[in-house]
Amino acid sequence: MNKITIIGTGSVGSTIAYTLCINGTASDIVMIDINGERAKGEALDIRQGTPFCNPCSVYAGTYEDAAGSDIVIITAGVARKPGQSRLDLAQTNIDVLKQITSRVTKAAPDATYIIVSNPVDVLTYAFCKYSGIPEERIIGSGTILDTARLRSRISEIYRVNQQNVHAYVLGEHGDSSFIPWSLANISNVPTEDYAKSIISSVKYPELSREEIEEYVRTSGARVIERKGATFYAVSMSVCYICKCILSGIDTTMTVSTMLHGEYGLYDVCLSLLNVVGNGGAHSKVLLPLDDKEIKDLYRSATNLKSVIKSVKL
Repeated sequence: MNKITIIGTGSVGSTIAYTLCINGTASDIVMIDINGERAKGEALDIRQGTPFCNPCSVYAGTYEDAAGSDIVIITAGVARKPGQSRLDLAQTNIDVLKQITSRVTKAAPDATYIIVSNPVDVLTYAFCKYSGIPEERIIGSGTILDTARLRSRISEIYRVNQQNVHAYVLGEHGDSSFIPWSLANISNVPTEDYAKSIISSVKYPELSREEIEEYVRTSGARVIERKGATFYAVSMSVCYICKCILSGIDTTMTVSTMLHGEYGLYDVCLSLLNVVGNGGAHSKVLLPLDDKEIKDLYRSATNLKSVIKSVKL
């Protein structure tokens, strides 16, 4: 029996609840929102379809109903508007997070917390500082979605299964993220050598790092510009994190956690490769980054630290 509480029932929170239900990840899903009627409506809409899925109880509740949760997912906050950066949201959503934290952690002190609201790295840092929850049980969704966008783009270019693409986006979930190209490969073949390594009548294009980096960095903004919000892909990525936490099988993924000296960085949350399982994000994998990639990581950390200094935690 797995219980998951979702705080915030806007497009992202509701889509997460729906996807968890379809996947059979949770047996109990509690939906909490400042707009209680909205939460009731979303829960009812999902619940009425559960006869076609694995058995699942979906209901709107209060913070007290979060008691006994294995996972708490926080999506509450103001959504990013067209043309707005994630970091512009910082103070507003920190204030929202403050109102939530003491109430939900009192009810569910033993849960693993997944922070999804933007700017996710800054909010993950804030939650680490004043929640009292052990840091390994605080996970920001970070660049897991950016990494998925990267892999999907490379797979499109070379018409290969996404699971054969091994590449990461690290750092901030935002403009200062970066791709460690020295580690990117398709079935152990460096991405830039893949096209010429295939014996085939099909002509594959040369890989353009610049085009792919631009695609990954602007994907969220492009979706927001066209449809007003992003919620399907981020919801699928959060549900994947939940699945890995509950399965008990350690899985590596790029999520945002507090740093304590990794690559010489301290007191900032950003995405590195983490090992996630029953104990939360309990370990980090130190990838062999080259000198340029280390500089990119430091640049990302500096960018985030400047935002942290500019807000009132």
